[in-house]
Amino acid sequence: MQTLTAVLGGIGIFLLGMTVMTDSLKELAGTALRTILSKAAATPISGTFWGAVVTLLVQSSSAVTMTTIGLVSSGLLTFPQGLGLVFGANVGTTGTGWLVALIGVRVSLSAFALPLIFLGALARLLGSQRIAAAGGAVAGFAMVLYGLTTLQQGMGGLADSLQPSDLPAVLGQAGVGWISGAMGLAALIAIGLAMTAVMQSSTAAIAVTISAFYAGAVNLEQGAALIIGQNIGTATSSALAAIGASITAKRLALAYVLFKLMAAIIALVTFPFAVRLMRGLEPLVSGVTLLAAYHTAFNVVGVAVLLPATQWFTRTVERILPAKQGPFPRALDPSALANPIVAIETARRAIAEVLAQTTGRVISALQGDADRVPGDLAQQEAGLDRVRDFLSELEEPPATGAEQSRMTKLLHALDHASRLIQAVKGGGLDQGPAPAPYCDPQINGLCLRSMADAQTVCATITTEGGLGAKAAPIGWTISPAVGATLAALADTAGDLAAQARRTRADLLASVSPGNLTAADAFAQVEANRVLESLGHHAWRAAAYLYGADAPDHRSLQKAS
Repeated sequence: MQTLTAVLGGIGIFLLGMTVMTDSLKELAGTALRTILSKAAATPISGTFWGAVVTLLVQSSSAVTMTTIGLVSSGLLTFPQGLGLVFGANVGTTGTGWLVALIGVRVSLSAFALPLIFLGALARLLGSQRIAAAGGAVAGFAMVLYGLTTLQQGMGGLADSLQPSDLPAVLGQAGVGWISGAMGLAALIAIGLAMTAVMQSSTAAIAVTISAFYAGAVNLEQGAALIIGQNIGTATSSALAAIGASITAKRLALAYVLFKLMAAIIALVTFPFAVRLMRGLEPLVSGVTLLAAYHTAFNVVGVAVLLPATQWFTRTVERILPAKQGPFPRALDPSALANPIVAIETARRAIAEVLAQTTGRVISALQGDADRVPGDLAQQEAGLDRVRDFLSELEEPPATGAEQSRMTKLLHALDHASRLIQAVKGGGLDQGPAPAPYCDPQINGLCLRSMADAQTVCATITTEGGLGAKAAPIGWTISPAVGATLAALADTAGDLAAQARRTRADLLASVSPGNLTAADAFAQVEANRVLESLGHHAWRAAAYLYGADAPDHRSLQKAS
């Protein structure tokens, strides 16, 4: 009973320490995690490398994977670039096994761990934000070490009652046949998978396996078989998390599962040769190090096999899980809410899509093209409502002044896009083609020009690489071409207002001579006012989407 208590307690302290350390490291990294991942994913190869490095540093493949899902969902990364980061996270997460093998089972660090827990907890409670996060990371790391020591003590007692002969023999062991060895291998893989599924941590399960080997409870071949199952088992949490999630989350979860299965197949095919190689190296390298190396090796081989076939792998995943185009084109992935910058960019692109659809509807209506009026205005209005709800669910407010400024400008853009839809409905342009002539031809032409320019701006937002191939800063940077278009929009909005004022005076003056009835004059004044409002809100929404502050044509020309 004492042995079981020590084993379970060691696992519990290890898991708690990993949680505290990971959360603190993510807090310490802040938005830098998003920036590093997005800039590192220029190609699948660089994404794989930096995904592994970042996962090793923050000790959380789930943090890297969820951040990646948010970046892909917002359009900042392509799906193949996101796959590169996920592949890298699979390699980086094997680093903890090396910590267990090189330090955890060899040295009793409890004498050092306990003071570190105290100091880290003290910094967590009394320090400023970054000092508190650093203190949490230190305390979590010390808890991991203390948990490993406790686990090792428990495994020492377990070795008295559990011997390798009590477990199924596997391929590669002396005197074991192919059939019995294969059955034993399958049984231990299933046990390893179950261990990870129960603990919800492949790191903890592999720590148990390495500790068991060090204590003599399992042999080298049995330890390797358990590690294969534990490596597969870590995909179960991703698969469960993807239930009910967006199509992007489901695709990345499926890619993660398929990668794990591919790595497991490679490990199974090469298992007899791998264990023979490890037995040959055992006189030179300790068994615990060989097990940690084996865990890393077949994940690296899996990446090496799939990385050159990223495009094919992407198409396969997309065929298995095809995107269902809903009434609102861009999914507002809930995973993006964990990072304010990613959430803001996701919402920005969603607003741009709605604005592009709405201005397209106005163009078609004013040109009298009933067949080309895009979408249902009610769906576009509902899309903006979803953006509003999405931003209301942010898990944490923007941290820096620049991020807060972008949030404010985004809300301005959302407000003007909503007002644009209300103006379309108020002018009756949501019912189909406008009667010809709808209003003054010059005002009509100016409005058409402003709608076309707003569509151009929106297209640059929804199709730009953002933090993808060029590793540019997140949007919001007004290029010369975009600046010229926004300046043209501002000028057109000014011309619309001036022309509407002039035309209003002329229309009202034409009633007295009997050229127009009062009802006709007011109807045309109202139509002109609607088009002036459309041009104004399209300009302001487009300008705020690119971060213009109190936008006018002079500020935009200066920015460009």
